[in-house]
Amino acid sequence: MSSNVENMFHEIDKLRAQLLSDVGVQTDIQRAEEEISHREILSRIESVVLRIVTNLSKDEAPVLEIPNRSSWANISFESAIGLQMSSRHSVTTIRSDSPVSVTKFAQILKILSVIYRLVQSNSYATKRDIYYNNTQLFRSQTTVDNIVDDISCMLKVPRRSLHVLATSKGLISGDLCYLEEDGTRIDCQSSSAAVPVSSHIAGIRNIVSSAKFVLIVEKDATFQRLLDDDFCTRFFPCIMITGKGVPDVNSRLMVRKLWDTLHIPIFALVDADPHGIEIMCIYKYGSVAMSFEAHSLTVPSVMWLGLLPSDLQRLRVPEEALIPLTRRDENKLCSLLKRPYITSQTDWQKELELMQQSKLKAEIQSLAAIAPDFLTSIYLPNKLRYGGWI
Repeated sequence: MSSNVENMFHEIDKLRAQLLSDVGVQTDIQRAEEEISHREILSRIESVVLRIVTNLSKDEAPVLEIPNRSSWANISFESAIGLQMSSRHSVTTIRSDSPVSVTKFAQILKILSVIYRLVQSNSYATKRDIYYNNTQLFRSQTTVDNIVDDISCMLKVPRRSLHVLATSKGLISGDLCYLEEDGTRIDCQSSSAAVPVSSHIAGIRNIVSSAKFVLIVEKDATFQRLLDDDFCTRFFPCIMITGKGVPDVNSRLMVRKLWDTLHIPIFALVDADPHGIEIMCIYKYGSVAMSFEAHSLTVPSVMWLGLLPSDLQRLRVPEEALIPLTRRDENKLCSLLKRPYITSQTDWQKELELMQQSKLKAEIQSLAAIAPDFLTSIYLPNKLRYGGWI
């Protein structure tokens, strides 16, 4: 390897060494979660049903208690894990004798019965399958999606262990090969087109890669541009993944799987706006709604590569390429600045405060105002070569 190539990877290799020294017990915790047996899952469902039958035998209206997945009051933060549901969380009571909640009560029981059969027979179904199994009862796909997550939280069982799969919206490309659970070999660098993220991440095995890092790309348009420019092979052997905006659970699971398997640096490339920063925080520290699965969904080692608000000044991005913050942006920014994962990240906090002061935001595409190929040929190579991440 030439000294020039060695220098290219010097900062990335330094970061990897630092990350490896910081690796704790998260992988072991995740494995422990995944090892919940079929028998244990069935037993937890049976306990729920037994409580309902007991209530009925006493001539009492059965109720279900679902942990509240939408309140920050139920969340604790730990920098090594991210946003976690507190052990003393509040619950939402779903009553069978209330006109307001009786339909949801029936919907939960129906999906519990489907999950029970799936686990018992060791078979799988998609959330879409469940919805179309009884569209009159569920009324919308979103209802099924939310209830599956509620059940996962209520039973304290990772969603993937319930044998309910979600269709992935993410894409992945680069120096990566692996086997799907059914034995299909996936080669993410065999064509110019990206590969859809698997719907069954837990079943992936035999991951092979010589990538130096993983690049999370916020938007599909930027991802496709990097793909068209052959970024992963022209400049750095790497893996690129996009959740096409707010990431679905499978995209987050895939990023976590790559970290657990390869232990290489993971960088995020997002717009310099509150929405992009929040998306990056979901990959790094998780979300309130899925905080009960933080151990298997978050990757606290994710680094912010760009687009940094300070980059806009440093690179003198033309004013016409910048966009004034909207009132909604300003509210989101204020909310982000109060969150525990931002107050614990001094460098990130400074960047957000800079955006707040300038009242300006920018999309990654704004770099094209400097030069059409600036992102691929200059911005990213220099950032990666000289350690321009925070």
